[in-house]
Amino acid sequence: MKIVRLLLGDQLNSSHSWFQEKDANILYCLFEMRQETDYITHHIQKVTGFFAAMRDFADGLTKAGHQVKYLRILDPENTHDLTQNLTQQIESFKADKFEYLLPDEYRLDKQLKDFCSTLTIENSVTDTEHFYTKREDLGVFFQGKKQFLMENFYRNMRKKHQILTINDQPEGGVWNYDKNNRKKWKENTLVPPFKSFDNNVVTIYKEIQEAGIKTIGKMNPKYFEYPINRKQALEQLDYFCTHLLIHFGDYQDAMHTNQIYLYHSRISFAMNIKLISPKEVITKTLATYRDPKSTIEISQVEGFIRQIVGWREYMRGMYWALMPNYKTQNALNNTNKLPDFYWTGKTKMNCLKNAINNSLDNSYAHHIQRLMITGNYALLTQTNPDEVDAWYLGIYADAVEWVQLPNTRGMSQFADGGKIATKPYISSGSYVHKMGNYCENCHYNKKEKTTKDACPFNSLYWNFLDDKKEELSGNFRMGMMYSLLKKISSEKLMEIKEKAAHIIANPNEY
Repeated sequence: MKIVRLLLGDQLNSSHSWFQEKDANILYCLFEMRQETDYITHHIQKVTGFFAAMRDFADGLTKAGHQVKYLRILDPENTHDLTQNLTQQIESFKADKFEYLLPDEYRLDKQLKDFCSTLTIENSVTDTEHFYTKREDLGVFFQGKKQFLMENFYRNMRKKHQILTINDQPEGGVWNYDKNNRKKWKENTLVPPFKSFDNNVVTIYKEIQEAGIKTIGKMNPKYFEYPINRKQALEQLDYFCTHLLIHFGDYQDAMHTNQIYLYHSRISFAMNIKLISPKEVITKTLATYRDPKSTIEISQVEGFIRQIVGWREYMRGMYWALMPNYKTQNALNNTNKLPDFYWTGKTKMNCLKNAINNSLDNSYAHHIQRLMITGNYALLTQTNPDEVDAWYLGIYADAVEWVQLPNTRGMSQFADGGKIATKPYISSGSYVHKMGNYCENCHYNKKEKTTKDACPFNSLYWNFLDDKKEELSGNFRMGMMYSLLKKISSEKLMEIKEKAAHIIANPNEY
C-alpha cells in the first residue's frame, strides 16, 4: 500500500512513531503555503522560523532514509492551498491511502476533515504524540462542573503524572508557590547572557521577500536566535536548567527596560512546533532540581512546571472544549480599534513602548508583558477582541491558535465572560510600577489620574470599571474595586471619564 502522509509546520516531532521505520511506499509531505502566511499578518521572524525549522526537519527525514516531498514558497508547482497540494501529491505518488496527524488548530482540523470526506482512497488520522493530554481530556475532567478552574486541573495533572508529589500530596507542602513568584528584578541581580543559535536564514528571508509576503516586525536574517531543530531545542532546555531555572520563579512576572528575557526559558517556539515535548522539559527540570549539587528552591521549579503541565495543557484543553464558538465571543461588547502604535511602538507610554518594541524586535514578550501591558491596555480601551487576537497571533513566534486564542480572548480580554479567568486582568499604573521600572523614566506620572501628564492607565482603569459595572460588579473578585469606585465623587468620576474618553478617541496622541 502506497501512503501519503502530511506534516504541518507545527508537527516537527522526530520522536513520533511514524518515523521509527523507513518505507519506500510512504511519502511525507511538508508545504510552505500562502494559505498559512497570509490569513493574518505574521511577524517576519515567525514566518522565517517556521520555514527554517520545517526545512531542517525535512532534511533530517531525507537523511534518515524517508521519502519526502517538500514544497518551498517559490516552487512553481506549489498551489499554496493545502488540499490542492495534497491532491497533487496523492495523484502523482499513486497513493492508496492518505494519513495525517491531528492538527492543533480548529481551522486546519476542519479543512482536513472536509478534504478526507471527498477522497476515494482510505484515510486516517493519528495523534501527534506530543502533549500529556488528549484533546477531550479537559472537557471530561470538568464535565458537570460550573467552573473550569485551572488550579484543579493542574493539581490533578501533578497527581496523575507524579510530578512534585509524594503519595498524591504536594512535595514541599503546598501546590502553588505563585505568591513567591512576584519579585521585582533589580539591576544588581546577575542575569546570564541568553542562549543564541545565530541560525543563518538569509536564503529563506530573501524568498519571503521575493514572494511578496506581508509581514510585521524586524529581523537580522544572519542571526535567527531561536532553536530550529531538536538538537538546538535540547541545548536551549539544558541552558535554561543550568543557568536560569534557579531564579525563574522569583522573577517570572518582573519587567525591566534593560532586560528582554530575564530568567525565561525561550523554549516555547520549539515546544509549539514539537521539536521537544513537555514531558522531556519536565523530566529535565526535575532532574536538575534533584541533582545532589543543586541549590534550586522548589518555588522556582514549581513556578515553571505550572506553566507547562498547568497553563499549557489547560489552554489546549479549553480551546478544544470551547471551539468553534469561542473565537467569536465578546462578552463585554468591546468594539474599538487597536491603536496604530501596536505596529510601530511609537507611544509616549514607556511600558507599552518597551513591550511593543520588544515584540517587534524579537517576536517575543513574556506572559506578564502580554497580559498586563499590551493586553491590559487593549482591554481598558475596550478594543474589539478580534483585533487583539489577530495582533497576538501574528506578532509572536510561539503563537499558534490553540494556545494564543484562549490566552488572549479569555485570560487577557475576558471576552468569554469568565470561562478561563475568574476576573478581568486589569490594573492602573500602580501594578506596572510594582513589577518593573517602566514608570521611572516615563513621560507620564504614575500617580495622577486626570492631569495633562497623568498615566493613561489610571483614568482608563476607573472608566472601565464604571463602563462595565453591569457586567462585572457582581463578580466576587471585583468587590473591593467596586467599593472604591463608589467612593469617588460624581464630579471626579466625570473628570476621569472625560480623560479616558479622550485617550480612547485619540490613542496616537499618547
